[in-house]
Amino acid sequence: MTTSASDTITMFGADWCIDCRRTKKQLDELGIDYTYIDLIDDPAAADVAKEISGRTNIPVVVYPDASHHVEPSNADVESKLRELALI
Repeated sequence: MTTSASDTITMFGADWCIDCRRTKKQLDELGIDYTYIDLIDDPAAADVAKEISGRTNIPVVVYPDASHHVEPSNADVESKLRELALI
């Protein structure tokens, strides 16, 4: 990961996860820049995601203000992006 968590959105997920695919699609359609960490390609990152969220559920979406969502709905993501003035 080349960008710092303080200036970007980071999403931990896996392609087999329906919620991960949905959230990625939403971010892509909204034109939001984010760093995607594929837990299949980088299994050790699952520990990082669990440290952040305290859970093993995915996706874990970390926002520039250091808050995060676990398995967020599209409405949750949109609300947070609006709060951060990203959309």
